[in-house]
This record gives sequence, structure tokens and C-alpha cells, in this order.
Amino acid sequence: MIFELCEQSRMYRLKRWFVNEKQVDENQVDEVRLSDAERLSTAPWALQLALRDDRPERPSHLAVCEAAAVAVVTLLTDPRSTEPDGEWRERVDHWQSGPIRKVVRRGRGAKFTAVEELPGVQVERRGTVVRAFVPGPTDLVPSALAKLQVGGTDQPERGEPSAPVAGTVSIALTPLTPMTTGKAAAQSGHAAQLALRAMPELARQAWQEAGWPVRVLLPDAAAWAHLVRRAPVAVHDGGFTEVAPGTRTALAWWENG
Repeated sequence: MIFELCEQSRMYRLKRWFVNEKQVDENQVDEVRLSDAERLSTAPWALQLALRDDRPERPSHLAVCEAAAVAVVTLLTDPRSTEPDGEWRERVDHWQSGPIRKVVRRGRGAKFTAVEELPGVQVERRGTVVRAFVPGPTDLVPSALAKLQVGGTDQPERGEPSAPVAGTVSIALTPLTPMTTGKAAAQSGHAAQLALRAMPELARQAWQEAGWPVRVLLPDAAAWAHLVRRAPVAVHDGGFTEVAPGTRTALAWWENG
């Protein structure tokens, strides 16, 4: 049985491919309920990710993809996202009810420090820091976050995948279509998100207890063709950037998956 994510679909959903409120001070920003501006916005919602792209030691392509995937899962499983009265719950649910877009940005120094004050989670993997922010409309991105660059996020070194450990989710990126690091990181986040939803409870528990380890691979065409037939999770891109709509961009699997 294969589970598929269609980013261009109106609703985020799992497909069987073969079976065709919490009070806050009135002077503070209300993090529990959607604001009037958010409700009235007609812009697409997105989960924003920010890479700390320090110089001269820049993180590798694969390290960024792995950290981005872990950041997405960490935000989605945070009690503030999952509990009925969680302060992020309504925004996360609203985002997941439509196309689950992700936007990858990069910054360093004071600009990155400024966005660390915004609601979200921050992870570090192999020295690579990625922050995932609570989703919102793309026309209401906080000014500090909007200052971080979106285009040109392509790391000079490919790097090596993390070593596999117990509980690891493995993600393979397509060798058939070129993707920048930013695009590949977003696809890795999609794959991890779908794996979180698709895997059996025992596998999910093992993944969580291990600290959400993710290993991102760059297979050759032959290995990719083999994985396409076997991986339980596939991501098909909505075609908003870089690739054609429907492109199979990433696969994911786990132990016994």
C-alpha cells in the first residue's frame, strides 16, 4: 500500500494508491485564534522554514534537507500544535486543510537572530540549524521573516547522508529533475510530514523516541526506479516552483515500511 501527497490538491489527504482555547493578555498577539486579517486573506498559506546559512562554513545540501524535515515534524508534533487548546493548533489545522506549501528561506547574523523571536521551533542537525514557523498566509509574513532571502538557496556542497540509526526515516530525492537546496528541503519536509501520518503507531513511537532522525539520500536513476516500486510514501509536487506539476520529487520509508 502506497501513500501519496499531492501538494496541488485542495485538501491535504492520504490516498490508498492501490485502493483507489487558551486565554492570553488582551495586549498580546492572540496566538490561539486566527486574526481577522488571517481569516480575510485570500493568499495561500505556507509553513515557512529558515536556514541559518553561516559563512564561511556553509551547511551541506543534504544536511539542510535533513534538518528541514526534522523541523517540520518537530513543529507538527509539538503540543502547541496538537493539543485541543494548543496556541498553534488552529493555524496548523487551517494550513493542513489546504495545500501544504512550504517556503524555505535563508539568513545569518542579526537577521536570523531576529526571526528566532517568532513562534516556531528550531532544530540543529550535524551543525545545521533550521527553524520552522507556525503557518500563515503568504501575504502576512512577519517583516523580520520576510527580510530573509528565498531565492538562491543552493548549497555548494552536496555532503553525505546521516548514518542510519534505529527509528530512522529515510527520504530519497529524485535524480530525474534538478532541484535547488531550498526546493529539495521543502520536498524533504513534505515527505517527512506524510511519513508521520502514514506510518504505524509503533514505528511512529520509535521515530519519536529516537528524536525524529531523518536520513536523506540521492539515489541514481536505477535505485530510484527500484524505490518507486517499494517506498510506502511518495510526494508529487504541485508545480508552484522549479518542477512541473505532478513531478514525483521524494520518497520515504522506515523500518519495516
